[in-house]
Amino acid sequence: MKFTLNWLKEHLETTASLDDVVEALTRVGLEVEGVENPGEKLAAFRVARVLTAERHPQADKLQVLTVDTGEGAPLQVVCGAPNARAGLVGVLGLPGAVVPANGMQLKVAAVRGVESNGMMCSTRELELGDDHEGIIELPADAPIGVSYPDYAGLNDAVIDVSITPNRQDCMGVRGIARDLAAAGLGTLKPLKVDPVPTSGAGPEVRIEAPEGCPAYFGQTVSGVTNTASPEWMQQRLKAIGQRPISALVDITNYVMIDLGRPLHVYDKAKLSGALVVRKAKAGEQVLALNEKTYTLDESVTVIADANGVHDIGGIMGGEDTGVSEATTDVVIECAFFDPDHIARTGQKLNLTSDARSRFERGVDPAFLDDGIAIAARYVVDLCGGTASEVMRAGQAPTTPRSYRYDPALAETLGGLAVPADRQKAILESLGFRVDADWDVTVPSWRRDVDGPADLVEEVIRIEGIDKVPSTPLERVPGVARPTATPEQKLERKLRRTAAARGLNEAVTWSFISEAEAAPFGGGAWSLANPISEDMKVMRPSLLPGLLAAAERNVKRGASGVRLFEIGRRYLADKERLTLGVVLAGDRAARGWQGGKAQRFGAFDAKAEALALLEAAGAPVANLQVMGPDSLWAGDVYHPGQSATLRLGPKTVLAAFGMVHPGVLRAFDLDGDVAAVEIYLDALPAKRGTGFMRPAYTPPALQAVTRDFAFLVPAELAAGDLVRTVKGADKAVIVDARLFDIFTGTGVPEGQKSLAVEVTLQPGEKSFTDAELKAVADKVVAAAAKLGAMLRG
Repeated sequence: MKFTLNWLKEHLETTASLDDVVEALTRVGLEVEGVENPGEKLAAFRVARVLTAERHPQADKLQVLTVDTGEGAPLQVVCGAPNARAGLVGVLGLPGAVVPANGMQLKVAAVRGVESNGMMCSTRELELGDDHEGIIELPADAPIGVSYPDYAGLNDAVIDVSITPNRQDCMGVRGIARDLAAAGLGTLKPLKVDPVPTSGAGPEVRIEAPEGCPAYFGQTVSGVTNTASPEWMQQRLKAIGQRPISALVDITNYVMIDLGRPLHVYDKAKLSGALVVRKAKAGEQVLALNEKTYTLDESVTVIADANGVHDIGGIMGGEDTGVSEATTDVVIECAFFDPDHIARTGQKLNLTSDARSRFERGVDPAFLDDGIAIAARYVVDLCGGTASEVMRAGQAPTTPRSYRYDPALAETLGGLAVPADRQKAILESLGFRVDADWDVTVPSWRRDVDGPADLVEEVIRIEGIDKVPSTPLERVPGVARPTATPEQKLERKLRRTAAARGLNEAVTWSFISEAEAAPFGGGAWSLANPISEDMKVMRPSLLPGLLAAAERNVKRGASGVRLFEIGRRYLADKERLTLGVVLAGDRAARGWQGGKAQRFGAFDAKAEALALLEAAGAPVANLQVMGPDSLWAGDVYHPGQSATLRLGPKTVLAAFGMVHPGVLRAFDLDGDVAAVEIYLDALPAKRGTGFMRPAYTPPALQAVTRDFAFLVPAELAAGDLVRTVKGADKAVIVDARLFDIFTGTGVPEGQKSLAVEVTLQPGEKSFTDAELKAVADKVVAAAAKLGAMLRG
């Protein structure tokens, strides 16, 4: 929201400086994004008069001017503008000035052999408009030698304020002035509403869709002349980045920015029959003022006549009924559109406008009569004509809202003690009505106020948030107790472990697109009103975000990507805490030792899964490696290069493996990518009570290792054999690990050789040969249950 300081003072009686205004705006919660003085860049340009204009001796299209700058001798300037002539008063850029349009610094230079001491400027060169047909022509009585910004009123600071969505009342200059007046920066001037004389009936208006537009007012002004708007209005619109178009269009824009009241004007000659507020028909189209055609459906509120749709209600008018220089009769529209309908329509059509930004926040529903009266007064005063009566359809929601307020809430809720009479003065200065019993009536323009807490906010922000004292929380005597939950401690430990293993943490959005969610079975939850189609579905897995991040890094030259993230998946039943890992690109770069670069594989993913599960306290030694199924990532991973880690057949702690090629294509990833998902919510809970684990005592005797080589069926998982061997005698077998796999000469077809190292730990005495043989027999017997046979 931009406005100039002088524009603000049209509503605020104040002697405050620009710095005071900026400081006060920030203090009351209106963040100032920037302050700019457009006249500063034109300070070196002067009002000057052309005394003589002679043809250039070396060029037919150039003239040699003598220019009076108001001081000293006239200057010689070479000019190519067709309208340059003796007696013309224009704008001269002196040597040293910088032309805003192209950044060129002017200097004394020879043009075709004739010295030129500056440049006579056009509006485009000064970035004051698009006209470049000739140099600027000022009135003959313009003061020669005066700085052009001072003459043109361009030394008026432009203030840019960021308006939060809840402050719809500050989408107009008057609303901002009201806040500053309440903050003690001046007095709010009364709003002048001077209705024009009316005669005859106005346009026929009708509402058939009150849910989208509860109230619609229309007034005809006949016999207008649509010329350029006055200079003061153009200057203010230009200063804030608005392009002046014509008096009628500029009036609607000016009132919208000045008072926060969007309006629209139709060329009456282009209308046929009554103006009807209705729902669009499926497939109806409208050519909007932005020269784009929009296809509508039944959810869109439109303004139409007998010929069809002419206006996307509350957002943008249609090109076919817009006003032009030939317009003589107009219909002024002043309506109240439902904010929710406007927001949904704007998002559906991907159409933004200044009107939409105000209507979807909620304009003042009680300002319809005054708004159309002010607009009609501008039209009649600037364009002439005769106004009809105002025709009204529907009723705006103007039922007042009141809340019982306790002044003590300012201290108990807001943290600042403010005297009751001061609180009353603040609320009344903002437009609230306060009776003797502290029943506070909310003004119609404050849609955001919805209870006593909001009234406290109004009091505190005007009184000064900086006055709220810093009060430390009461400390409990003694050493502070830990505040981290077991879940938070687990997340911290896993982050440290993952980082120590060379993984980089990523933080991705919880919302993804439908296309990204589809390979993972789609999302159980979708947003009804997403800010973007790319952020519509709540993620069913952490892998979509990690794969998208890996794709971005790989395309930017990363040879190897190791990413992890701890976050939540959003399933149909609840949120589930998960750790995701993606490994893409090269595991090891090419080198003289290893030759070619080594890619990540499924066993790299398994190693990460086991290491992170061990850090999380999972009983890694008891985990079973089982294949994925349709419930646990069966369609996400490569069917022959993936598995799950389980505690028993049903409790899945992790899924890992190579990502399915179809999923990689969906994310535009080439090559092999490994991934892991650890389901932290499935980890077995630690016992909350019980005896502390005894201190570790190293064994007194040295451990003994024995190697066993088994012939097993080719389809037997090595992990199952190792786990069975380890459980053959739990009293003495403390570890078992696979150290060799062999297939080939000497191994029957359909079988493989697995070599397992078993570690035995004696207790009070060393093992005898008989005891070792007994343990070996138990190992062989346990392996035989899996179809394993001791290799001869």
